[in-house]
Amino acid sequence: MHEVSARQAVTALWPTWVCDDVKHSYAGIGITAPWRHQVEAASAAHDGAHVALATGTASGKSLAFGMFTLTRIQAGTSAPDGRGSTALYLSPTKALANDQLRGLDALGLPWLRAATYDGDTPSDERTWVRQHANYVLTNPDLLHHSLLPGHHAWSSFLRRLDVIVVDEAHAYRGVLGAHVSAVVRRLRRVCAHYGSNPVVFTASATIANPAEAAGRLIGAPAVAITDDTSPRPGMTVAFWEPPVLEAPPDDRDPVRRSALAETADLLADCVVEGRQALAFIRSRRGVETTALMTRDLLTDVDPALALGVAAYRGGFLPEERRELEARLRDGSIRALATTSALEMGIDVSGLDVVITAGWPGTRASLWQQFGRAGRADAPALAIFVARDDPLDSYLVHHPAIVIDRDVEASVFDPANRYVLAPHLCAAAAEVPLVEADLAEWFGPTARGIVDELVDLGMLRRRPGGWFWTRRERASDLTDLRGSGGTPVRVVEDGTGRLLGTVDRASAPATVHQGAVYVHQGVTHVVTLLDLEDAVATVVEQEVDYSTLSRSVSDIRIVNVDESIHGGLLCRGSVDVSTQVVSFQRRRPNGESLGEELLDLPVQELRTQAVWWTLPESTVEAAGIPLADIPGAAHAAEHASIGLLPLFATCDRWDLGGVSTALHADTGQPTVFVYDGYPGGAGFAEHGFRIAEQWLSATREAIAECACETGCPSCVQSPKCGNGNNPLDKGLAVVLLDTVLMSMAVPHAPSH
Repeated sequence: MHEVSARQAVTALWPTWVCDDVKHSYAGIGITAPWRHQVEAASAAHDGAHVALATGTASGKSLAFGMFTLTRIQAGTSAPDGRGSTALYLSPTKALANDQLRGLDALGLPWLRAATYDGDTPSDERTWVRQHANYVLTNPDLLHHSLLPGHHAWSSFLRRLDVIVVDEAHAYRGVLGAHVSAVVRRLRRVCAHYGSNPVVFTASATIANPAEAAGRLIGAPAVAITDDTSPRPGMTVAFWEPPVLEAPPDDRDPVRRSALAETADLLADCVVEGRQALAFIRSRRGVETTALMTRDLLTDVDPALALGVAAYRGGFLPEERRELEARLRDGSIRALATTSALEMGIDVSGLDVVITAGWPGTRASLWQQFGRAGRADAPALAIFVARDDPLDSYLVHHPAIVIDRDVEASVFDPANRYVLAPHLCAAAAEVPLVEADLAEWFGPTARGIVDELVDLGMLRRRPGGWFWTRRERASDLTDLRGSGGTPVRVVEDGTGRLLGTVDRASAPATVHQGAVYVHQGVTHVVTLLDLEDAVATVVEQEVDYSTLSRSVSDIRIVNVDESIHGGLLCRGSVDVSTQVVSFQRRRPNGESLGEELLDLPVQELRTQAVWWTLPESTVEAAGIPLADIPGAAHAAEHASIGLLPLFATCDRWDLGGVSTALHADTGQPTVFVYDGYPGGAGFAEHGFRIAEQWLSATREAIAECACETGCPSCVQSPKCGNGNNPLDKGLAVVLLDTVLMSMAVPHAPSH
């Protein structure tokens, strides 16, 4: 248990430039004096600076950009058409945009015409929003696919755009961060085309480098405001590792009770005790499973209590999301299992307990989730429940890494060629590119990329600049979320009812034929996956097993960009090919019911990787027989993937890995860890930069684990395509010791 002290608020006077309407409207909802950091951020924006506000959950970031934005809009309402200045609000989730709209409507400002504009907005309402709204709330995806390609229809709005708010900016990391950076720069360029120069106000949870991160995101310097002066209730933070179950009869290492089962127990206890609780679960399937287990537990106590349990995740239909959000807000939902969709979602007050089942990827995300508890000055309880995973186990035994360390830096590369190239095509389709645009809006690498695009026939140069000349929409060349294209629809066979969607990249592993798909506690089995038509058909069927896919991977080095330690450690471009080849049916106790082959296409990925190698002679001298290298390297690969998220802003699902006793390109035993996104995301490169620290923690996590031969807490991986075979825990420690000792030996510079 760790106690986080309460913090007293520091208030300030309203700035003199804030209009009376805005002050009175906030007073009407109980806000009579802003906090000091809110005034500092709003005043910096009022003075014309781009702002990076980075403070904790429930620190009133909405008021900080609200007082500035609303005053700008009010000042322009004397325009002949009554529209005047406009504002654009971007959020990573539809839930957050809708929650912000509810807050704006509650202010009761007669001159404010605020509206959401996203994929759920009916077509007839879209016309009204474009022509009349002065505060539009949307997301980067719609900005990329609709607003920017159709900017002529938005010309009146963009010509008067004074403020761009980028909320929850810490969510934009890795490849998504690079994509959103390009979208924001394209937006600012189109605004300049119409003669406007909006202030950009980024709001985020606490991050290590807010000014630098905001500058990379928007393409311009920003002023950082980081001193959080909001009140914070005391919080008790608990780190919990589920107990070890009895050893299985075949003398394998004992396994721990699952984090989902522990979380379901905790949620049920909270409901029985009259507490409202929220549990963050890593996967959609885990969300459904946790909600189902919680309902079952409560049914045994009082069936009426089970009605207050629900699941919330991506892939739900809009009307389902709205209903769940309303029930959580009015208190009829007492326990909610959710993915990170609610980490940056609706503003929920009065939650008693937050449970995080499994490391969410970053300290910033963990504290963002924990911050959902304890509002309205009520004491908070936050519980981290460890999964059977190397990183989770490491954190439970080293909680100071979470409690005492600063949150991470935001890692993304706006110059990523694979990301920037299609956005340059989209920018040229919006307004022809000219020489001055490239460095001003898109950075020093843009000029070379444009030349490549001309050579490929994607752009054509004319005296007036570079033009997009193809018939297809340039914005369709890329997917901001890296999901690999059109989402796969999950449709009920026979009725045609749409149950939800799955991103295309994960569809072969999650909705292949025979896979179990769970929707709001109801199990279905997939009867067909048609990737060409992006649809998976399912039938409702009660089953007593889950499914786990198996894949095979191959990796080839395209280019070595950098190497150190005499070539022992390298980073560069690689080609990865992956194919889902089979799946297992498994009972809840882990018992396998057999494996079934699949015939699915190979998926190709060019990305960035970090890899380390050792000569066979060095490995043998360390006491590792050549025949045992595959198990040692495989175990070290799994553990290193599990520990890299401790140092980079990612989680293990953002990464992939391959290990081999003799790689064709290196001629040596080699372990690769790669970014799971086209072109890379910066995670592997970060691992290269801090390799000794990263691999030392990996070695420690394996060595400290109490198991004898390897378990999910150290070297087994939940995403292993080879069924966690072969693995050699003891020799993995020896292998990592050898690598670390070799890194400590002086080497001549590598080229």
